[in-house]
Parts: sequence; structure tokens; C-alpha cells
Amino acid sequence: MQYALLAYAPEEDTDRATRPIRGTLAALFDRPNVTGWVRLHAEESATTLRNDEGRTRDGEPANPTGWLITTARNRAIDHLRRQQVLADKTKLLARDLEAGPRPPEALMDDATIPDERLELIFTCCHPALALETQVALTLRTLGGLSTDEIALAFLVPFETMSKRLTRAKHKIRHAGIPFAVPPDHQLPDRLAAVLAVVYLIFNQGWGGGRVDLAAEAIHLGRALADLMPDEAEVLALLALMLLHDARKAARLRDGQVVPLDDQDRTLWDTRQIDEGRALLQRAMARGRTGPYLVQAAIADLHLQEPRDWRQIAALYGMLARQTGSPIVEMNRAIAVAEIDGPVAGLAILDRLDLDHYRYFHSTRAELLRRAGRDGEAQHAYRRALDLAQTEPEQRFLAGRLAETTPSVRREPRGTST
Repeated sequence: MQYALLAYAPEEDTDRATRPIRGTLAALFDRPNVTGWVRLHAEESATTLRNDEGRTRDGEPANPTGWLITTARNRAIDHLRRQQVLADKTKLLARDLEAGPRPPEALMDDATIPDERLELIFTCCHPALALETQVALTLRTLGGLSTDEIALAFLVPFETMSKRLTRAKHKIRHAGIPFAVPPDHQLPDRLAAVLAVVYLIFNQGWGGGRVDLAAEAIHLGRALADLMPDEAEVLALLALMLLHDARKAARLRDGQVVPLDDQDRTLWDTRQIDEGRALLQRAMARGRTGPYLVQAAIADLHLQEPRDWRQIAALYGMLARQTGSPIVEMNRAIAVAEIDGPVAGLAILDRLDLDHYRYFHSTRAELLRRAGRDGEAQHAYRRALDLAQTEPEQRFLAGRLAETTPSVRREPRGTST
């Protein structure tokens, strides 16, 4: 799959692909049996046509008018069904809120995860707060993460995050920000924060060894995809989590982290990989290339043999432009090192300020080791070991440190896990 083409696909290709069926719209709208909802979704169906069933080998639907009616009707039905499901769930939540809004802190005492967790996440992600504050507060009150874990996720000191959370709670209290389940039309305004919350919960489960959090994040991702099935980034996030999680059985061996290149592929969940890839294709068909779609494409490329490092590097470059994240640049450095050698990767790492990020030091240590700079590699491994959060990571890094002896060059080894 040429995912790197996502960064360069011209707008004209989309117009050319949809032009053959646009000519049927005028006649279609004149039909008496075409309802208002179908009319509403017909234009969207024409715009987002990619590789849907019904196309001929030449790229055109065998029956353009029939395809438009069927696709638009199905989308209209899905839209109405989502509205009804959301309305029903909102009524259930309203019963809990009749006595007055519950403060976010009270939600921390819930012993079990309620069925309405996704609605509560939308509730906590209030647009009156800054985006990062929405995410941090929701992770603290609903995501099961400690302040220290959230600080690590945002790459800030514990004290900084603690003050940020305290200020947010004061603002909620003094400004009288209402905590109520948002209506359907307000969900898109909160989607970016909700996606960030779900993904950070997954990352804490994936990187922090908390399997319960990773599973819960996937559960939330599925619920979100059911609620908003036409949102490309929603589908892409679920695909991303599934593609990563499919390797969980192979990530540990004898209590130690196993790099991706050394993992037993027979332990990977192929059904989950297939599901993730299918979701990724659906997201790509929406014609919008957001950061979760790019990350999902990268995750899929990492599962393929041999890995196409040039595509991976190109996609990380695109993701870096979208997000401005130094962690993305760190990952791009790994791909560049595979293409141009460890010195080229180190040149990128040396520009980054990620001293408190454990994976920065383990990545730098590996590239230093490949470059034959074993003394510096040992120092970097020790720093990574000091920051490691789980015992499997600590064992892996301790093993790498023990293997690293000055002036002994070794063959390159992958760092992905």
C-alpha cells in the first residue's frame, strides 16, 4: 500500500473520480420517490466516492443513479439511527444529572466503568476550557490516570500538571461551566479532545503495561465509531489502536520487552489486523487526511515485511507538519536512520528537547550504539533506565546496557516494540 501518496494526492483526482456520477444528481433530485434525507446525503455520497462496491474496472459505478440512491439512502438511515441512539442515551444520563451537575472529582470514585462513559467524556471535554486542559482533566476524572501519568503524557513536570488541573477545576466552579451531555450538533466541536483522551488512555495501557486501559480505550473507540461512523479520524483512531494491540501477545517474552523485528508473528492477532486495515481503508475513502489516519498508515507499514522505511519517513514528515510534535520528529529520526544511517538519525535527535521522555533516550542510545559510540550509548541507556516505568522495559534496557561495551560495533537492530 502506497500510503506516502496521501501527502501528495492532488485535488483534481477526486473531482475526476466523482465527475461521472455528478451528472446524475440533477435528474435524481427530480424523482418523486427520493426523500429529503436521501437528497441531503446524495451530494455527499458523490463527493466521497472512492473505491466503493459497484464501480466498474474503469472506476465508474455500473449504475450511477442506482448507486447514488442506495448509498445516500443508507447514509440517511445511519444518520437517523445515530440520532435516535444518542437521544436514548442522553435521556439515561439526564436522570443522573437531574439533581444538579456532578463535579468531575466525584466521577473518580466510580468503582466500575459506566456504560455511559463515552457520553461523560464528551461532557468533560467542554470547549470553554483550553484543548490540553480538556484532555488532562478528562484523563484525571474519567480515564483512570494519575496526575503523574498525565504529566508524563504531556511531557511536563508533575507540579505543572497539578497546577493546571487545579486551575481548571477553579475555572469550572467560579465560571459556572455547565456539565451536561452536549446535543448532537455540538459533538464535532468536542471531537478533537475526545479523540486525544481515548488515544492517551490507550497509550498509557500500551506503553505503561496497563492492559485494562488499552482494552477500555478500544471499547471507547468502537463506541465512538458507532456514534460517528462518517468521521475519518474516528475510524482511523480505532484502526490505529487495533493494529498496535494486535501484537500484544508477542510484545513480552520471559518478562522482557521484545522489539518488533524479534517478535513471533504467529502470535499476532491477524483478525484484528484485518479489521484495523479495513477501518483504515474506510477512513481513507473519506478523503480527509488527519493525524490519526497518518499514524494508522504508519502502524500498518510497520507490520509489513520488509518495512518500507521511505514511506514511513515521508509519513512521519507529514505528521510532524500536522502536529509540530517533537515525539513525531523522534520517530522520523528512526526511519531516517534506517535509510541514511545512524548519524543522520542522530542529527535529528540532537535538535529535540525531550530529556524527560524515556523513549528519546532509548532511541538515542540505540543509534549511538549503531554508530559505534558505545560510551555515549551506555550513558543514554542509563538515562532511559532511570525513566523506565515498567519492569519489562527495565529488564530490556538493562540487557541492552549490559551488551554495550566500548569499541565493539554491532549490526543494526530495530527499536520498535
